[in-house]
This record gives sequence, C-alpha cells and structure tokens, in this order.
Amino acid sequence: MLKRYDFLVIGGGIAGLTYALKVAEHGSCAILFKKDPSSSSTLWAQGGIAAVHQPDDSFELHVQDTLDCGAGLCKPEVVELVVREGPERVRELIELGATFDKQSGGEFHLNREGGHSIRRIFHAGDATGHEIQRALLQAVERHPNIELVTNSSAIDLITTQRLGIGQTGTNKVLGAYVLHGGGEIEVVLADKVLVATGGAGKIYLYTSNPDVATGDGIAMCYRAGARVANMELFQFHPTCLYHPQAKSYLLSEAMRGEGAKLLRVNGEQFMHRYHPMKELAPRDVVARAIDHEMKVHGDEHVLLDISHRGAQFVKEHFPTIYQRCLSFGFDITTGPVPVVPAAHYLCGGVVSDDVGRTDIADLYVAGECACTGLHGANRLASNSLLEGVVFGHRAALHAIETKGRHAVDARPPAWDPGNAVDSDEQVVITQNWDEIRRTMWNYVGIVRTTKRLERALHRIELIQREIQEYYRRCIVTSDLLELRNLSLVAELVVRCAMQRKESRGLHYTLDFPGLLPEARDTELRRELQG
Repeated sequence: MLKRYDFLVIGGGIAGLTYALKVAEHGSCAILFKKDPSSSSTLWAQGGIAAVHQPDDSFELHVQDTLDCGAGLCKPEVVELVVREGPERVRELIELGATFDKQSGGEFHLNREGGHSIRRIFHAGDATGHEIQRALLQAVERHPNIELVTNSSAIDLITTQRLGIGQTGTNKVLGAYVLHGGGEIEVVLADKVLVATGGAGKIYLYTSNPDVATGDGIAMCYRAGARVANMELFQFHPTCLYHPQAKSYLLSEAMRGEGAKLLRVNGEQFMHRYHPMKELAPRDVVARAIDHEMKVHGDEHVLLDISHRGAQFVKEHFPTIYQRCLSFGFDITTGPVPVVPAAHYLCGGVVSDDVGRTDIADLYVAGECACTGLHGANRLASNSLLEGVVFGHRAALHAIETKGRHAVDARPPAWDPGNAVDSDEQVVITQNWDEIRRTMWNYVGIVRTTKRLERALHRIELIQREIQEYYRRCIVTSDLLELRNLSLVAELVVRCAMQRKESRGLHYTLDFPGLLPEARDTELRRELQG
C-alpha cells in the first residue's frame, strides 16, 4: 500500500493542527493521530497560553521572564521572535473560535503563574488545552484538503539516505512507514513532513502526560540522523495529585498563581526557605523543594491548599480540578490535597532552527518534541502552547515557500516483515516498559548523581538488547513501537545528563552542584552509513 500527499503531519496537537491548517491551502495534507484526535498532550494543558496583552505588560518583560527562567541556556533571538509573534497567533486562535475567559467588563481574564512578573496567561477555565484543541480540530475537520488518519503510528521515517539514493552526505525525508490500527503497514510519501508528536513523560514512573507521550517523534528523527539536544532537561511539575487511581493528575500552577500554599503534612509552610517568590518560584525550584522536604522528613507527599480563597472563587476559577479532586474524595474548597512532583515537560528534543527545520531536508519539528532554544534549561509556565502555535505557523510558511524545491522521484519498497511472527510473550513488553520507567524515576529523577546515571545507562542498554531481539522476530504492534521508542528516548536522556557536568535549570546533580562559566547545549547524533 502506498499513498502520496504534499504534506504529512505526524501528531495532532496545537503545533501539528496549526501547521496543517496553513499548508492545506497549498496542497493535500494528512495528519496522523496515534490514537484518536482527543489524545494529544495539548488537550491536557490546563494553565493557558502566555502572550503580551495588557498595557502594563511588554515584550521586554515577557522576554526577560523567559530568559530568567531558562537559566542562561535560552537562545535570546528565538525568545524574542516567539514573544513578539505570540499575540498575533493568539488572535488567530480566537478567530478560529477558541474562547478564553473574560471579566465582567469584557476584558480577558489573564492568569499569572510561576516565573511570570505579570498576568499574561490567556485561559479557558482550567482546561485551556481542551478549548484550543476543540477549535483547531473543528477547523481541520472542515478543510477539504486535510485527511485525518486515526489509530495510526509512524514506525520510521523514510529518507534518501535510508534508501541509498541521492548525493552522498545529503539526506532528505520522503515520508514514513505507517502502522494502521488493523495491523497493515503502509508507505506514506510526502514532499514535506512535520513531526509534532509531543513529549516523552511516559519514560518516567510518575508523569502528568497522557499515555501517548512516549517520545515517538524524537526517536524517529534521531534514528533518521537528526540531532537531539538537552534531553536531560526534563521538567517535573511540582503538584500532581497523590492518589493511586489519579494517574498523577496535574493540579495547575495557576492555583499557586491565585494564592495556593504548599505545606508539609504537619501544616507547616516551607517555600520561603527556598526562594523569595515562594510558591511562585520557577518550577524546578519548587519541584526540588518538595522533593527535598519529602526526603528529609520521610513524607510520601506534601499538601496544596487553596481553601482560604473561598468556595465560590475556587469553583469559578478551577471547575475541572475541583470536580476531579472531588471524584477522588478531596474537596479543595474546604482543605488541602496531597501532591507530589511528576515528570511533565521535556525542554530538549530534536534540534530545529527558527522555522522548525531539522538536519534532514524537508523534515520539520514543532512543539514539545522540538528543541528550538525557547525554553533553555527550564520552561517558563504557559510558554509551551505558545511555542507550538508559533512554530507550527513558521514551519508552515517555510514549507509553503519551498514546496517542491528538493523533489525526489522515489518509490520506497513496501515494509518487509521478514520472518517475523505474532508474539506470544506480551509480558516482555510490559516488564521492560515497567523496568525502564522505574529505572528513570529512581536514577534520573529530580536529583541525580553520576553513579545513578551510570547504573541507569547500564540497565537501559540491557533492556534495549532484549527489545531489539524481540522487534526483529515479532510482528510490529503499536505497543512494541512505543516500547522501542521509549527505551531509545530514555537512553538519550541519560546520555545527555552524563554530558552536563554542572547543575543548570532542570538538571541538578549532587556531583556538580555549581554552574560552569559558559552555558552550552548537550547534543547527540546517530552516525549513519553512506
């Protein structure tokens, strides 16, 4: 089976949908959704999207807040362009039908979160991502040039280097091998490919991410020869609900922006000992503070308390969180709830330039799977949706402008399963998946050491050998693809962490607690033959 499009989008969150809407005016476009369109990380984003709007705010303030949070590793020119283009991109979302909360006078109600010096976060209650995804999906579903392909996973990118064609030393993307829900594997070709598959939180035992966040796009791009950078910079959200059935449900940072306090289990406040901004300190500071308090006192969690703001205020500002907590037996209007940090956002990813280009011709990345230089060593709250929409837009404009420029006439071979057979050992997948996630949590978590990283790498390499053997002899399934990608991304995180001999932003190691004089990216690239 073979299909051709002008544009192929792998991933259907804010970045992928924004890109698709714009390129579809200039050709056919397919969007691959690994599950259904409602399973993206965008849908789970609670807090909002940051953009300068109020008269007392400015581009300079937003830029400075981002740079301060990024701990010296942001690219100032990228921060500048994202911040300056942000308001226009937000206006486009509103024109598409996204509805953000307003005050009684008709002005937008803007939130403030940790690291922001002023209120600038557009939000839709505490379910902003859901509202943005709804508006974008409605628009793409109406577009005649866009095909939505659900329950379909890209296995690997098809490139000229993989096929052994084209000039030596050059590499152009041609499309991807795609596994559909029924088990059939199809060759999908496109002139331009955007990878916008989101993050990789599922490499950790505790995460706020949806089940689809297994780092697929990062793994695919790396295998194809693209550089990855700063993979060690994994942001742990400080406040996820601590409950065995909650799957680390995220309690938005906007709660602390509206006055929620962090307490030890005995009711004692502690953030004043760690940062002058207390609960509004950058996320890495708050997460490490909670982690330290738990370890020092032997507590399994800390508490988050917003009950002092009153029941009406809490229900109006955090209706989704209120109902969800209530379903687990916690009434946030009357008392505190137990919280723990959990893996939340990957600040590293596939290296891209200011229009989303990678090292591979006609291959773009956008959103959480990309490393643009915006976030540096620590993401400023609510800059992620902003990055997705800005780079989805910029990648689309460049793809339209250069469409057909590197055309290659190639017909890749069909997927060859070889002698692969159906697996009768599903336990191999579940066991390795669980072992990777526990290894990463225990050895590559909020606080690291060189010895822990070495132990993690040794275990992951052993697991990878078992996975590769399984991958060669068994029929490809979506679970196997996720495990293969998960193990590779875990390895990349560890290897980047071993490169960084300092504690900067989200990477904190007891062996190198200080900062090096110069902030540098950690980079990895797979060497390809030919």
